[in-house]
Amino acid sequence: MVLVWLALGVVLLLVEMHHLAFYAMFGAVGSLAAAVVALLAPGAVGAQAGVAIGVGLAGVVAVRPFVSKALDVRRSGYAARGVHGGLVGAEAVTLDEVGDAHGNGHVRLGGERWLAVSGSSTPIPAHTTVVVTAVQGTTLLVWPINGPGRAMPEIGTSDLDDAPDGADGRST
Repeated sequence: MVLVWLALGVVLLLVEMHHLAFYAMFGAVGSLAAAVVALLAPGAVGAQAGVAIGVGLAGVVAVRPFVSKALDVRRSGYAARGVHGGLVGAEAVTLDEVGDAHGNGHVRLGGERWLAVSGSSTPIPAHTTVVVTAVQGTTLLVWPINGPGRAMPEIGTSDLDDAPDGADGRST
């Protein structure tokens, strides 16, 4: 049973390295703690599972908020609230032409490539600095900071007539 707990711990560590959400990491720590219990009491499978769940849950509840906040502050200089809280209001650069929902393009934001749609009435050319006004799933609604198009709406609000379905960040 020790090998099962060790294998589960390794798999969860690999998952954590891919996602960096700080959930799988504590599951891995719990699995490794259960492996120690399995060494001491090989037949106590219930105790092993209890230790794995207890240690993992304690880490998620007690430690994860601090680790997550410290990493967010270190990466960006500020802590983002919520899943997409740090994206709205952020500046990005278009990688190709960004049009409406039928002619979407891409922007570079925080070192990552994001799908984007234009909030203005005209397409936004490549290499234009834009600001994110809303998020829908993995698609950003962006407006050019300088250049063609109507005046940009206030950050956090969205012109619902111009936004593609759901690009205002609200469910319909």
